[in-house]
Amino acid sequence: MSANRSARSQASLAQILYSQGFGSRRECMGRILDEQVSIGGQVIDDPDAVFDTEGLVFEVQGRAWPFHAKALIVLNKPPNTECSTKPKHHPGVLSLLPLPLRVRGLQPVGRLDADTTGLLLLTDDGTLIHRLTSPKHHVPKVYEAILKHPLDERQLQALREGVVLDDDPAPVRATAAEAAGEHHLRLTLTEGKYHQVKRMVAAAGNRVEALHRSSFGNLSLPPDLPPGGWAWLDPGRSFTDPPR
Repeated sequence: MSANRSARSQASLAQILYSQGFGSRRECMGRILDEQVSIGGQVIDDPDAVFDTEGLVFEVQGRAWPFHAKALIVLNKPPNTECSTKPKHHPGVLSLLPLPLRVRGLQPVGRLDADTTGLLLLTDDGTLIHRLTSPKHHVPKVYEAILKHPLDERQLQALREGVVLDDDPAPVRATAAEAAGEHHLRLTLTEGKYHQVKRMVAAAGNRVEALHRSSFGNLSLPPDLPPGGWAWLDPGRSFTDPPR
């Protein structure tokens, strides 16, 4: 590692806590002076103590926190939650996160409807949000839809070839559409329009009764992540390369 890179990755403990969302600068200093912060099992009570942030894991009141210059997490979104930062009718997904993650300004990468469940990414990296939501990058998202009426090949073919929505004369096509059961549709999309899955299915002659997103790019929802649970992801990971 070069000397310049090493210098850039070092910061005082007070700066580290502040950058990770643990309150104002004064509050972060207070936490350290109150002996709430430890590293490697040792309490650190000096706000000016300098540490290398590369791979750093610190503890605040006994809870371990890995340092991330940019945060990226996956959330298993439960039903009846809103992706808006100003929810109106249901609790917001941000309320499911610890306070430090909310303080540092995480935002959903795209939106899921209030009644839609499954994989939701959140980050404070605006560049990453743009890259993952831009139609130009064609990042696939897979949805599992439970339908009111049985699926047939005519409906699947319509979804693959393109259906017309009421706000756009250009046909909207699914990258893939397959029957995973008599009433279970697995649909892959690379764009994100308002209520897109529900409207596409309606245009094909059926109705969505329940909707779940199972994957985003090459990331599948971790099977051990319960509804409302979240986990850290590597901010440098690619969502278009084959799964690692």
